[in-house]
Parts: sequence; C-alpha cells; structure tokens
Amino acid sequence: MTSAPNVTRVSSDGVAWLASAGTHPRSTLALWKERPDAPVVLPCGTVFDVVSAPAVFGRRMLDRLWDEGAGSGPVAVFRGRTLLFAAPGTAQRLPSLLEWEEWGSRRARAVPPLLCHGTGDAVTVPPLTCDDTNGAARWLVAPDTRHPWLPGPEVLLWAAVRAARPAVRISIFPPADQGAKVYDVSRRR
Repeated sequence: MTSAPNVTRVSSDGVAWLASAGTHPRSTLALWKERPDAPVVLPCGTVFDVVSAPAVFGRRMLDRLWDEGAGSGPVAVFRGRTLLFAAPGTAQRLPSLLEWEEWGSRRARAVPPLLCHGTGDAVTVPPLTCDDTNGAARWLVAPDTRHPWLPGPEVLLWAAVRAARPAVRISIFPPADQGAKVYDVSRRR
C-alpha cells in the first residue's frame, strides 16, 4: 500500500505551472479552458523534464518514492507509460547515472529501459479533468501548485534501483566465463 496522494484533478495553480512550460502559455490556457478533457503536448527542459517508464515499473518507482523516500512531483500515466516529472536537467544526467549502475546490461536484463525527455523533447500530458474511464491517460499525482517539488536525477536513480531489486539478483561475484578453462587446484601438493 502506497502513501502517495490520490490527486487526480489538476488544481488551478497546477494548470498555470503546466502552461508555463509551453511556448505560448496563454494559448495553452485558452485551449484548456475550452477543452479541459484534451491532452496537450508540452516541451520539456525548462520547467520540467520527464522520465518515462513502463507502467508497472513506473508505479513501483512511485511507490518507492512515497514509501521510502521524499515523495514525488507530478506523475501521469499515458499510453502504457508512467511519466515522472523531474527537475530540469534530469534527462541529461540520469542516463549516465543509470549506465554507472549497469542499467540494462547483460547482468541486469530484467530491468526495463527508462526514457528521459529533456531539452528539445516534448511529452503529452493527460487532460486536466482525468475523466478517462479506461485509464489510458490520467494523473496519478496531479500538479497542485505553481512550484511543485521535482525530484532530480539522484532521487530517481535511487527509486529505479530500489524498484528493480525484486527483478534483479545482484551478486558481488561476476558471472562465470563459460569458455574459461577451469583447473582443480584443491588437489595440489
């Protein structure tokens, strides 16, 4: 059971924060005023970055953030992916941290790839009302302030590693080289 808030509707302050990410915030606000049930594409990199994970793994990351960590910023589900809103610059730094942790290596094949969206990228955010009955596009943690706390790359790395632990058996011993010649030295004199 997670202690993450169940905020499914974006507050007016959250709407202002999201719109501030767009190149034309007033146009975005006008669109949402007319059609609050419409998803909108917003650029990443200035107001927020987004880390996109497969839905189940992303939910495990969210649970770790709320149960064992500092909580999360806004989080949405869109087309089978969990979108974790992060501090600007996270998309640039997180991939190198994941590489350092050997994310996706042969040793850790069971962990899913994380997609990092930053400067030059855009993401589709769910509608403000989240009346989507099939759950394909909705907020898990909707923005509710003009200045939400956004986790950085280290926090998201921490959550990803902890979420991956059940799927990855970590050993301090490297895997055996299948082509290596093995000599029994226990019978040496």
